Amino acid sequence: MNEVIKELMERKSVRVYTDQPIGEAQKEAILLAAANAPSAGNMQLYSIIDVQDKQVVERLAVLCDNQPFIAQGQMVLVFVSDYLKWHDAFALAGADPRPLAKSDLLLSIEDAMAAAMNAVTAADSLGIGSCFIGDIMEHHDEVKELLTLPDCVYPVCLLVFGYPSDQQKARTKPERIDLKHLVHNDHYQRKDGETLKEMLIKKCPADQYENWLRAFCKRKYNSDFSIEMSASAAKYLEEFK
Repeated sequence: MNEVIKELMERKSVRVYTDQPIGEAQKEAILLAAANAPSAGNMQLYSIIDVQDKQVVERLAVLCDNQPFIAQGQMVLVFVSDYLKWHDAFALAGADPRPLAKSDLLLSIEDAMAAAMNAVTAADSLGIGSCFIGDIMEHHDEVKELLTLPDCVYPVCLLVFGYPSDQQKARTKPERIDLKHLVHNDHYQRKDGETLKEMLIKKCPADQYENWLRAFCKRKYNSDFSIEMSASAAKYLEEFK
């Protein structure tokens, strides 16, 4: 196994950080890695907001489902989908662009997430931990105002970075689903109950599968934050007629 694959296999989310600051050279390397991610048509349909204002970071920690560790990180980046910059350039050049559509949003989200993954991989290679925060989608109106986002620019994910504590370094990475349950040959195969249980059973005690699944659904899928994110996304999509 080469070093790149080894790092990808071993990388895990880090939520407790030391007080060691991230140097400017390390920060630039992370941002350059993000900027060199795969991109649709080499358009880089995203922007990165480097949130340095401590008060803004603390507010984001509250808006992102009240997660105080976000404010304890040494660097916070928000990746936003941004086809708008190209649309503005097209319009200013007299190209008569059509209105931005939901398909443009989806494409720009793909670009943003590719860049974000490059960022966390680069950080890990430098010994810097990170954590993806999808809850940035939760409170659309407030985040939009806080970061002065125009219409058709959507917060896709927040990344928090910092050097991991010793406890975080020693923490075991959660086990992933086996490849045989993730990879489908030639076409999608919907799983029956027995196969789903085989896929998920190692995440809980075998005799607690149904109870664990019900509790997990309540904590994640049916949670207040998940419902709020759904409502927020629906509201945002109204901007893409």
